[in-house]
Amino acid sequence: MAVAMEKTRMSMKIAGEETEIDLAILQGSWSVEQYLGLTDQTNRLMEYTDGVIEVLPMPTQQHQMILAFLYRMFFAFVDQMNGTVLFAPLRVQIRHERYREPDLMLLRSADDPRAQNRFWLGADLVVEIVSDDHPERDTVEKVADYAEAGIPEYWIVSPLGGTISVLTLVGDAYVAHGVFRSGERADSMLLDGFSVSVDEVFAAR
Repeated sequence: MAVAMEKTRMSMKIAGEETEIDLAILQGSWSVEQYLGLTDQTNRLMEYTDGVIEVLPMPTQQHQMILAFLYRMFFAFVDQMNGTVLFAPLRVQIRHERYREPDLMLLRSADDPRAQNRFWLGADLVVEIVSDDHPERDTVEKVADYAEAGIPEYWIVSPLGGTISVLTLVGDAYVAHGVFRSGERADSMLLDGFSVSVDEVFAAR
């Protein structure tokens, strides 16, 4: 995974003091424990793969409006079934050497033992809002990652294309349940009866 050099330096508060960290110094050899310890000290979105830490871009207002809308919709639905839905920053372990931070992550039971305090050990459904800095992160890389983690359903919300793709896990790979566009409602295979208006998602304010 390539990490742009301008994203390898970051400032953060450690023990109350502002400290600048150059991620490139250890890039490729960060341990899981170092990654977890570092991300415990900041609310910056950072993902980890085999010794490499990637700092994700700051979300835009449009991204956050869409995220807030989807969170409200999913929460209203799963709260009735004693489920839980949370939003980034919160880590999800794909495997021991890989962690992602989905925009939204959902479990159908709030008592699911995968919901650990520092990071989740999986999810029933995850949502990513595609970032224009590197669309392939959400549309290619994370498709493989979330399938590897065995997450049954993955929603890809693309402001760039005005589409919501709902992928469902069949065996060890995702297949498309549907690609939903303006005038349509995106629905879930996993959550019977749940759907959202594509137009309302992208018009969220």
